[in-house]
Amino acid sequence: MTAFDADERETLYRVIAARRDMRHFRLDPVDSGVLRRVLAAAHAGPSVGYMQPWRFVRITDPELRAKLHAHAEIEHLRTAEACGERAAEVRALKLQGILDCGELLVVALCEGRERYVLGRRTLPEMDLCSAACAIQNLWLAARAENLGMGWVSLFEPEAVADMLAMPADAYPMAVLCLGHVERFYPRPMLEAAGWDRRRALDDLVFENAWERRGASHASADPA
Repeated sequence: MTAFDADERETLYRVIAARRDMRHFRLDPVDSGVLRRVLAAAHAGPSVGYMQPWRFVRITDPELRAKLHAHAEIEHLRTAEACGERAAEVRALKLQGILDCGELLVVALCEGRERYVLGRRTLPEMDLCSAACAIQNLWLAARAENLGMGWVSLFEPEAVADMLAMPADAYPMAVLCLGHVERFYPRPMLEAAGWDRRRALDDLVFENAWERRGASHASADPA
């Protein structure tokens, strides 16, 4: 393994800073070689106990895509209701691009995960964490390829598992919209919409023990 030089490190940090959760796409198809590369990046992700619990389902059937979209729209409204006084704000947000993206993927945890004990004995949720790391790899690789990606969580896992005929103990955890975009958001969409703001890093890093901080430390990093 060779060391990386300053320019290579800078590129990595630029990609991380430029990653966005995208909701607006063009329907242009994603090149098959590029799709293979970003999926390979996901598959290179770290996994506890080397379990590699991730499975990727490409959605190429238009009717199935439409069903996933309709289901997400219902869950969007239910989520808005659950947000109480901010319901109108949630209804106004565009939270998925299922019908618009060039490539649609469902990421699921594989069946038979209970047999993986190493790394999961004390923290059984590490299968979920491992798959999330794979998704982050895919996200960063997509951004480096100048593709947008959005993680949709507006679904009931059992409903999606049924749509995709998954084994009983498989668990869908993400619907990923992947594709070309007209432009990348200059800052996170929910931040731009006033939903929330990025916390200051110094308020999130503790040393040796949990620190309790008052409202005076709630300032956000500049956008």
